[in-house]
Amino acid sequence: MVFFEKLIRSRAWMTMALFAALTGLSGCSLFVDKHVEWETVEPDSYPVLSAVGYAPIMSQRGESETVKTLMAIKASKLEAYRELAEQVYGQRIEGNQSLSSLVVDNETLRASVEGVIRGARVIKSYPVGEDTYATELELDMHHVYDIYLTTAKPQRIKDIKYY
Repeated sequence: MVFFEKLIRSRAWMTMALFAALTGLSGCSLFVDKHVEWETVEPDSYPVLSAVGYAPIMSQRGESETVKTLMAIKASKLEAYRELAEQVYGQRIEGNQSLSSLVVDNETLRASVEGVIRGARVIKSYPVGEDTYATELELDMHHVYDIYLTTAKPQRIKDIKYY
């Protein structure tokens, strides 16, 4: 009798009992297998984003008016891409203000945008008045989604079967 009391109080007995209990509980799941069926997730609707970029012609660097016009075309296209990036990713705003003797001493505000735009197409590039060039871009999100599917392949669980 003393032997069994010592055995029950011993740490080895507790460890063996805990191990046996855990093995018994987890033993059931060793015989169950499952098959998970996945399906691709697709949004309900796809918006079409548009943006217009403007650039002054005479402010561009170049030796002739033709070179300045070409540079304005490029600048207006980049400006339109920046506007699309703002629509897709948002704009980061940073502000700073300092006071001296309870009077505003210095105040700064910075805005920036960063992102990758794929699949945009130029709708139209044209002069506006005599000194400005404009470029219109369009970004069909269905086309962007197709590009995304080629790399990411988002999925969700369609069905699970347990055996």
